Amino acid sequence: MKELVVLSGKGGTGKTSIVGSFASLAKEKVLVDCDVDAADLHLILNPTTRESNEFWSGQTAFIDSEKCNECGLCQELCRFDAIRNFKVDSVSCEGCGFCSHICPVEAITMEDNLSGQWFISDTGYGPLVHARLGIAQENSGKLVAHVRQQGRQLAENDGIGYIISDGPPGIGCPVISSLSGAGLALLVTEPTLSGIHDLERVIGVCLHFGVPVMVCINKYDLNEDNTHRIESYCLEQGLEIAGRVSFDNAVTESIVRGIPVVEYTRDNVTHEIESLWRCVKKRLEG
Repeated sequence: MKELVVLSGKGGTGKTSIVGSFASLAKEKVLVDCDVDAADLHLILNPTTRESNEFWSGQTAFIDSEKCNECGLCQELCRFDAIRNFKVDSVSCEGCGFCSHICPVEAITMEDNLSGQWFISDTGYGPLVHARLGIAQENSGKLVAHVRQQGRQLAENDGIGYIISDGPPGIGCPVISSLSGAGLALLVTEPTLSGIHDLERVIGVCLHFGVPVMVCINKYDLNEDNTHRIESYCLEQGLEIAGRVSFDNAVTESIVRGIPVVEYTRDNVTHEIESLWRCVKKRLEG
């Protein structure tokens, strides 16, 4: 089983658009959207939900008003100011459980949180595993790990050889969770100063976890001087440039229509993405 995760050091580089095109180009694969905080791959793939499940993670304190003698100890000692007027603010509560241990009358208990939902859906391009994190909920790294696990299980059950994951932006916990154990990371960047800076950071994360790296420069023709800077940096680091994709309004138009750009137009951008996929596929199989 070959697992490709597509990452970017910052949002808005075109990562999801490229994953959507890969979904159209790859023959047999399971698609996974690891960006659970702001999932958007489904906007391109138009999935039909096959299975919906709840995701429980973390805990929140609950005060039983019938047992509580309003001694005020919990309010005084809570470091997060999550208890006021002997009621728990679920947004402020960090779930540490300290208040439940120091309550003299055992009026405080810890209850599991419904943190979000995860789905297995059918698309015209194959199965898609995706999720939606609840409002103001944390532990997105755990949800990412769970979504990846379900994607692998689905691939094993159906005998599918490829997993293509749309990773979250940045370098935080969700990125680490989507990256660890992957066979290859494709890093999508753009020729801007912030794009170069964030590319360097996410390369550091990939190398730390020993995941092979390829780089794609999206919208490379907007600033070819910065494109050359990226290529020079990758050459110094011994990293392969998998492809360059030019700026094209057809990408935006395809997103509006809810289809991958490789199905929307046969312009240069489609040929460039097809070439990018062939290069990535060759590295995965090699």
